[in-house]
Amino acid sequence: MANSPTPDAPSPSEEPAPVALTRERLRSGEIRALLHKHEPTIKTLSDEELAASQAAMFPGSGKPEGDVWLFGYGSLIWNPAIEFAEQRCATVRGLHRRFCLRTELGRGTPDQPGLVLGLDRGGVCRGVAFRIPREHAETELEIVWRREMVTHAYRPRWLKAQTDQGPIDVLGFVINRSGERYCGQLPEDEAAETIARACGFLGPCCEYLFNTVSHLRDLGMPDAGLERLAGKVAAKQAAAKLGQGPDGGLDVPRRSA
Repeated sequence: MANSPTPDAPSPSEEPAPVALTRERLRSGEIRALLHKHEPTIKTLSDEELAASQAAMFPGSGKPEGDVWLFGYGSLIWNPAIEFAEQRCATVRGLHRRFCLRTELGRGTPDQPGLVLGLDRGGVCRGVAFRIPREHAETELEIVWRREMVTHAYRPRWLKAQTDQGPIDVLGFVINRSGERYCGQLPEDEAAETIARACGFLGPCCEYLFNTVSHLRDLGMPDAGLERLAGKVAAKQAAAKLGQGPDGGLDVPRRSA
């Protein structure tokens, strides 16, 4: 006779709760430790490499000499995890956001990789610029670097952005096209299928997409491409639950930050 499970034993299908991406976890190195826990072979930048990369953006002293504007185009919009004094809607030309970076961690696993956004060549991107005061810029950017530059997936660049209050220089993270996880322009159905299925220790990949879509809507600058992609993801998830073919016209779920 098979033994009955104890009352306190977790269900085999029970999954651990997602880890919230917070400034404290980034600063302490907990997020980097989790990356290594889930994928021991991953090559991450050392503290020294991160510091050198950050300093290279500020020729001379290696430190910000004034306020710094940071450009958010994906999760930074709805979870900046930094302290800032002001935010503005901003437009960057010559680059556009695209799900072009495969991730086996955070929003995916080695068995079921996910996709996250990068700034890629061409087009226009509307996002949010965050002003970090000079006295806090070095410390806050250390958090940003621990988030965006954990590997060589992105390259930090100074970009020209237009806002309603005038042009500003913003610090943005552009996709590294020579990186091994860069996947270019995937067919939309393939991207939707990947995002619909993938989940990592930071939560479902679809949550990343749905949050970005809903917050861009709230800011009055919806992204037509992401809206279409989110609709396909929602339809695929609904079809999987119902065991039938895709059913269009579904509302995109709004996720909490």
